[in-house]
Amino acid sequence: MKAWEIAADIFQNASPRLLKEEEQTWEANISVSDFYDQQTSLVWGSNVPGSGAPEKIMVAAVQAMENRGYQATEEMESLLIRGIEANENKDMVALHKISSKLQNGLSQMKKDVESPYWSHRYYQSFGEYASSVVFPERTEVDVDSDTFRGQIYGAWLSQLIGAAFGTMVEGYTSENLYRTFGEVRDYLRRPGTYNDDITYELAFLKAFSESGYEVTSEQIAMEWIGLIPAGWSAEEAALRNLRLGILPPESGRYANPFNEWIGAQMRSGICGMVAPGDAYQAAKLAWADGEVSHANNGILGGVFNAVLTSLAFVEKDVRVLLEKAIGLIPDDSEYHEILKFAYNCCRKYGDWHDALRACSEKLVRYNWIHAYPNACCELIALWYGGGDYEKTLLIITMCGYDVDCNAAMIMPVLAIQKGMGIIPEKLIHPDFSVIMTYMRQYRRIGLEELVDDTLSSIKKACERRNAT
Repeated sequence: MKAWEIAADIFQNASPRLLKEEEQTWEANISVSDFYDQQTSLVWGSNVPGSGAPEKIMVAAVQAMENRGYQATEEMESLLIRGIEANENKDMVALHKISSKLQNGLSQMKKDVESPYWSHRYYQSFGEYASSVVFPERTEVDVDSDTFRGQIYGAWLSQLIGAAFGTMVEGYTSENLYRTFGEVRDYLRRPGTYNDDITYELAFLKAFSESGYEVTSEQIAMEWIGLIPAGWSAEEAALRNLRLGILPPESGRYANPFNEWIGAQMRSGICGMVAPGDAYQAAKLAWADGEVSHANNGILGGVFNAVLTSLAFVEKDVRVLLEKAIGLIPDDSEYHEILKFAYNCCRKYGDWHDALRACSEKLVRYNWIHAYPNACCELIALWYGGGDYEKTLLIITMCGYDVDCNAAMIMPVLAIQKGMGIIPEKLIHPDFSVIMTYMRQYRRIGLEELVDDTLSSIKKACERRNAT
């Protein structure tokens, strides 16, 4: 039926009846008002669920746009101060007006031609990226072996371990973590599995299980909009765009100040897990996944962790692995410049604290959720950890920044390289046997079930590839 026919049918067959007072729905508007008040207040001042770290996402939006080579006006800077004050005073009328004006300002920001951001190449597509690097030949990995199952199991378990460590302390500086907790070598409280990052990997895996290595960004996006009710920063902007019918890659570009933050980088380990020993395929999957919510350097962050994870199946020296992964990021990109800076700091300093300090000073203008400082933390922890599981976990935790995202991406690398035996028994908490999420259809998923689903999807994808 055509739209007008459906509408006409509804209208013509509607039977009048007089509603009782309690059947009328005017009060629903009050609930809607409360919802939007809460959502608007949250972006002006909130605390990270797991660690309580303070955030002001509207301030971070302006910061993120400046990081991307745009210039904020004095009026926007004034709006930030007024918005913070209005939120503190619970003046919702003023806060909604200020928020609207600031959003308009974000959409009108002018390019800062003096920004070093524009001296680097801007990568628009996977084709542009792939033509700028040289991929190693795919190394066959026996996906039917017990060894491979152990690697996948260890990778997922290590992600839960890293995320649990990080969720407790994310959003703080290394200095303040030391001051408050000393060295964090064990769980500070009972570890949980609630973590917003894994939701996007589960959505990716759902799309991958159906389409294998030919999965598209649109198919991944459809799993997002079906399974994930809400997000934060770049992911929430993408979900908003998807609800409006704006599909990838525009879902990651349109009105999304945060598309070079950590989002793609925090979830792309799964792209490497399903493409073992195949850096090209891992990068291709990470690009498809990344462009749902990110662009340019934000996507390259996802590519970096994907190839790092993929090559871990075939490269057992963690420092050589880092060098290979860095080599698969185009050297004319800003992301590569940041990786090389961190890499050179690792080679220069004998103590990881000195390397972190140098990176933090260089990146002081970037938010703690941006891809750059967190990529530096990953590199530092893997380099100085030297393949030692507990040492690497200690370093990545004590680096601070977005710890759960970082630890959840690099700890699986070590489990893939060395197998389940590298994971200390004391870190394997019984609560990890069931993963809890806020996703539709995935409120609870067993770890064993997730491992089996991952293996099944990989084997099916490999069979499909080998048949063509």
